[in-house]
Amino acid sequence: MQSGGAVLGMGVQQVVGAAAAGLARRCGFDFLFIDIEHSAIDATAAANISAAALPLGIAPLVRVPGKNSPDIARLLDGGAQGIVIPHVDDAEEAAAAVRACKYPPLGMRSFFALQPHFDYMRHPAAEAMAVANAEILCVVMLESPRAIANAASIAAVPGVDVLMIGCNDLSLELGIPGQVDDPAIESACTAVVAACATHGKQAGLGGVADAALLARRIAGGMRFVLASNDTDLLVAAGEERVASLR
Repeated sequence: MQSGGAVLGMGVQQVVGAAAAGLARRCGFDFLFIDIEHSAIDATAAANISAAALPLGIAPLVRVPGKNSPDIARLLDGGAQGIVIPHVDDAEEAAAAVRACKYPPLGMRSFFALQPHFDYMRHPAAEAMAVANAEILCVVMLESPRAIANAASIAAVPGVDVLMIGCNDLSLELGIPGQVDDPAIESACTAVVAACATHGKQAGLGGVADAALLARRIAGGMRFVLASNDTDLLVAAGEERVASLR
């Protein structure tokens, strides 16, 4: 992303096990989007998938159930390389997300030394915290008209790394449910990309299944992209195989 390219993520909702990491890497995805907001996956399973992903070189990120989730610290300690926080509407809520995800001086996360990120080895706390703050992603989801209107102030919050539009929920709040190709969504994308460019952050996108539309959004500046999820991929491949054999 820092070099101007896009990274592609696979949503994990059904494949509850370490195999999710290897399968996603085999397909060429850059990160896992382990979703414990819209699935039955719990924090323990999400941490186990994350720990399995680390040595494979695919970044594990976890979307928590809400902006006040009590699981953020233990997910990060357990192997997650980033947290995706839904329904962030303003700079104050974005700052709270940073406090939960980042170590001092950016945030208020408590330090636990023996993490899989450091191969379960102890390192000087100040050194380890600085490395983690630089590498752990704090992703805030903008899913309402209010959030889009506040995109510039949210992007200005130190420690926020990615502003990710949740197209499905945004379309609901705009009164155009499911119409993720509507001009209102495109306008929101343009506003978030501009806010991110001004403040040195990355623009992200989720909730779009159509590959052609995703490609257009990437061309428009989206850099952190939820490209698909395990359910859609399994259904698409399964339907294609069955149809070819019938």
